[in-house]
Amino acid sequence: MQRITTGVPGLDTVLGGGLLRGRSYIIQGSPGAGKTILANQACFHRAAEGDQALFVTLLSESHDTLLQHLSTLDFYEPHHVPQSVYYISALGTLQREGLDGVARLLREETASRKASLLVFDGLLNVRDATGSAPDLKRFLHTVQTQAAFAGCTILMLTSAQLDDQSPEHTVVDGVIELGNMVTGVRTVRRLQVRKFRGGASLEGLHQFQIDQRGVTIFPRLEAQYALPSMEDEASSPEDRAGTGIQDLDAIMGGGGIPRNSATLVFGPSGIGKTTLGLHFLAASQPDEPALHYGFYENPKRLLSKATALGLDLRSQVGKGQLEIMWHPPGERLLDAMGQGLLDAVARRGVKRLFIDGLGAFERAAIHLPRLVEYFTALTSELRARGVTTVATWESRNIVGGSVETPAPELSSIVDNLVYMRFVEWRARMHRLMAVVKVRDSAFDQDLHHFCITKHGLEFVPQKDGADALLSGFAHRSPAAAGEVPSA
Repeated sequence: MQRITTGVPGLDTVLGGGLLRGRSYIIQGSPGAGKTILANQACFHRAAEGDQALFVTLLSESHDTLLQHLSTLDFYEPHHVPQSVYYISALGTLQREGLDGVARLLREETASRKASLLVFDGLLNVRDATGSAPDLKRFLHTVQTQAAFAGCTILMLTSAQLDDQSPEHTVVDGVIELGNMVTGVRTVRRLQVRKFRGGASLEGLHQFQIDQRGVTIFPRLEAQYALPSMEDEASSPEDRAGTGIQDLDAIMGGGGIPRNSATLVFGPSGIGKTTLGLHFLAASQPDEPALHYGFYENPKRLLSKATALGLDLRSQVGKGQLEIMWHPPGERLLDAMGQGLLDAVARRGVKRLFIDGLGAFERAAIHLPRLVEYFTALTSELRARGVTTVATWESRNIVGGSVETPAPELSSIVDNLVYMRFVEWRARMHRLMAVVKVRDSAFDQDLHHFCITKHGLEFVPQKDGADALLSGFAHRSPAAAGEVPSA
């Protein structure tokens, strides 16, 4: 079964490759949901592909007004109108000749223009014009038969909220629904394929946005990458990517982080998580492009911080070896963030990735329970693409007896865990680091003191031993005091 692409970013992915040629589909949604923009976007894409598209309306809105609105969008190309994208009103025909006249008009215009795509805007008016459900089905069947004979795909637009048992739904080959959901103080646009004959589509709700580019749909990451897009070739446990911190490489048990793995660094604000990540990026080689994907510090401030730590990231950026992507926190879409990250990885063949702030993904999630599946799909896809990832997660407790760990599901998704925290000892604040987990590898399980200097993150030998540093009730160890521990 031959498909035609719509050119709407993300829609063809959701549909499993595009619309089937010669089939009919309903696009439904409330006024303002984006139906008209999406349909016109598909028309101009077909024109760009060398095909003909026909846009027929049963609405009172003039085509001049419609084209004025479309002219503000990037996909609009005026030279395609009317040569390749032709607009016609069937409202007068409906009033004079009824539905039979409309069916004839659609047949004649489709054939004369050899259209590969027909958009019929005004299905609600057709429903109002029919006297019964059988009449409505007969009209739709006639239009479908004509289009199928001509190899033309039909998009029928309606603002009616049709249920699955409606005559329209039972006749057409597919139903795509656009809608808005209010969550808190923001509105999120969502798309759902409610029916699609003859092919597999991605089920569930998919977020989308409307901006200067038109409609952009972001398939749910866990649906699109339920399985990685390529085979995951596991690297040898001995194949390591250096962190840029020699002492940390040593305690991780083999010269750094296992390649093609995901490492989570968690700890409170100000402990040094970003500094560790900058060391990791600075250790990249010319044959392993690096990417910083962050939310809180713009590139200028980040490069200044690296310079103050003795890390020369500016030259790496200048050579194209490192890219810094900054996304200020705001009303972002979770799947847009994930897809943008994967696109950046693919664009430059990134092998070292530092995600500074997984919490930004959590705040962008409308439905928090999906995060487990989302992060599972994201980390699996990054592994399959041969990316060594370091990500940070901020814990709330700066000091105290409790140790706040990431969600158990997130801890099990990542391959390696590094914990950083502040402790109070002898009226001074100290920084501690511990490697909690390195999958399939032995590692040093001791607590290590470190500090941040003009040379970056440095481990500090500790003369006075102390026990229970993580408990909030630290005390000098017997061994350090020259005492013999009791049996």
